[in-house]
Amino acid sequence: MTVSSVAPVAYHHPVPLDTTFAPPSLPALFERTLRQNPNAPFLHFLGRTYSYKHIYEAANAFALGLVEMGIVKGDRVGLFLPNVPIYAAAYYGAMMAGAVVVNFSPLYSVEELSWQVGDSGTRVLVTVDVPELYKTAKKVLDGSALETLVVGSLADQLPWYKGLALKLLKRSQIADVAYGPEGSAIRSWNDMQGDWAYTLWLEGRVYPLPNVTPDDLALLQYTGGTTGRPKGAMLGHDQLSVNAQQVAALNPIGNASSEVFMGALPFFHVFANTALLNHAMVTGGSIAMVPRFETKQVLATIQRYRCTGFPGVPTMFQAILDHPDLAKTDLSTLKVCISGGAPMPGPVHVRFEETTGVRLVEGYGLTESSGVVSANPYDGTRKRGTIGQLVPGTEVVLLDKEDPAKLAPEGEPGELAVHGPQVMRGYWNRPETDADSFVERDGKRYLRTGDVARIDAEGFLEIVDRIKDMIAVGGFKVFPSVVEDVILEHPAVKEALVIGVPEEYRGEVPRAYVTLNEGATATGEELATWLNAKIGKHERVDMVVVRESLPKTMIGKLDRKTLRAEVL
Repeated sequence: MTVSSVAPVAYHHPVPLDTTFAPPSLPALFERTLRQNPNAPFLHFLGRTYSYKHIYEAANAFALGLVEMGIVKGDRVGLFLPNVPIYAAAYYGAMMAGAVVVNFSPLYSVEELSWQVGDSGTRVLVTVDVPELYKTAKKVLDGSALETLVVGSLADQLPWYKGLALKLLKRSQIADVAYGPEGSAIRSWNDMQGDWAYTLWLEGRVYPLPNVTPDDLALLQYTGGTTGRPKGAMLGHDQLSVNAQQVAALNPIGNASSEVFMGALPFFHVFANTALLNHAMVTGGSIAMVPRFETKQVLATIQRYRCTGFPGVPTMFQAILDHPDLAKTDLSTLKVCISGGAPMPGPVHVRFEETTGVRLVEGYGLTESSGVVSANPYDGTRKRGTIGQLVPGTEVVLLDKEDPAKLAPEGEPGELAVHGPQVMRGYWNRPETDADSFVERDGKRYLRTGDVARIDAEGFLEIVDRIKDMIAVGGFKVFPSVVEDVILEHPAVKEALVIGVPEEYRGEVPRAYVTLNEGATATGEELATWLNAKIGKHERVDMVVVRESLPKTMIGKLDRKTLRAEVL
């Protein structure tokens, strides 16, 4: 079954499905927004507000500093940062210099960071003087081909009184950075913010920033992957800028430039890159950002800055429901919350809306699609349990689960494959993967997602499961998410993951791992009996294991891969 650029029975987003968007470079989009209102707020950070002009000037200075350092078009500049204001300046500044940004999680170990620095060929790495981050980055600098480490001061990014308190009262929380003279391997962010334009003018030199085009590579975003080493998805300026505009086009409510987004998602993740950073930049909206997700601080930030939108992952919304401050927090300005990154459990979805009165819509995307493929409408018709309708300009097909060269039989689930202007070019230094990552149909290149989906007559998509997660039980295919959805209906169960474990007779058998709601006392045996009475014979679990916690990824998604590795 295909959903093409021809509108389905009913398309509920504010613009037509066949809407197209011009693909400028991200620096060009930033300049366009800057001209409209340079003093508009862009980032709110722990009590300090940064205007578009402030971040643009910092980005421009960083770009000039990179060029002066010898960075040329196409070189890679890495960001090893939490959610701090210099992330935005370094991100856009590296792109202004023609460099390719490489995002690194601040939770990476030395080995993980070193490997990805080497795989990407990163020449410059930007971090902040938090001891844990600096120590990791310094070890990578000393033990890899990385040439330069740029270190920003966290205190300098805070309101002056908070920065002073950090320097005077919490000195142990500031790394002792071994800055060297000009040209050394460790440079300060402030040094990189020198008045390069004035210096170059005095020297009679030509303004050195290269011409950045939509066709240029903008970002290497590494995927977690299900096996082996992560792969760097190559995303161009055209793909990122179009996806930001596709997301902006979903909003039917009011003046987009007045939106204030809750910035709890980590900027290093592709979801936040598109749905937060580039989305706000394209529309002129602002982001009330926090360094990391901490529920009490997130609730206080929503209330203080009167946030209107909140993109997050399901575990964030669950944490908000569980926090005692929720009852006394004013969420009246929130128009919509957008859940992505992982399936939203139905009970959590219902409870969140009933408790907060805020509409929660589910969407879908992946690293290889620049972040967003589909979403439920922010207003009007939506369907719980689905990932909504395609963003404008996107097409999908369902491929046969056993033979991707064929379409799935009519009316049956199949592997979701996506064609659109936001789809990546391929994997960095992995040309051999293209044959498995893409399929050609009717002269178009479709990205294979690995997700099994259904499509209804209105074009609403429902993810059934991951192909690699399917459990083979005596010749039957069992989707873990189907079993998880049922056990999550039990009032005692908070979170659930189902994996296949080896069994001599049937090959594999499902096993459920759960955490319980606070105060609940159900045993694994009780839950298994309750669950198995409600599902098909081949779906029945051999046991339910009750745990204190389930493994999660760096952005808070339940992590089936890690659980499987722990158990097997």
